[in-house]
Amino acid sequence: MFGSPSNGASAYSRIGVETGVVAATPNQLVVMLFTGAILAVSSASRHMAAGEVEAKGKAISKAVAIISEGLRASLNKNAGGEIAQNLDSLYEYMTARLVQANLKNDSGMLTEVHDLLNGLKDAWESMDASAQPAPQEMEIPKPPQARVGGYDALAPQATRLIKA
Repeated sequence: MFGSPSNGASAYSRIGVETGVVAATPNQLVVMLFTGAILAVSSASRHMAAGEVEAKGKAISKAVAIISEGLRASLNKNAGGEIAQNLDSLYEYMTARLVQANLKNDSGMLTEVHDLLNGLKDAWESMDASAQPAPQEMEIPKPPQARVGGYDALAPQATRLIKA
């Protein structure tokens, strides 16, 4: 009647991710892409070890999509110069290695891509941490008082019960 608990958890998870994306800086978005790709490669590795061919293929496809359609597609090769060109080549290499890992069922290739992604993610996180100012506490203003007839209408009032 009300749906399964896993559907509710999935909805909360989606909302959390969507909220994180909306509030994220460009660097944080890149870190999120790296995190997603790393999780997909880790999942592929687990499925490969368990002999789960279909699940392994789906996880590798997800990692390839994140690298190709997320990380690689977001590169600005004109503004990024040599660094963007090098990242483009590295993303292309990682994609090829993932495809080869899938075809050859080679966990070593997955480990290689996983390590490359982790190194790049760490670099992006350190750039983001150095660019972010320290968070400051924000004072939350109090709502205005609602006065009616000389008393605060929003304040708790003593109840007056009338017997019938």
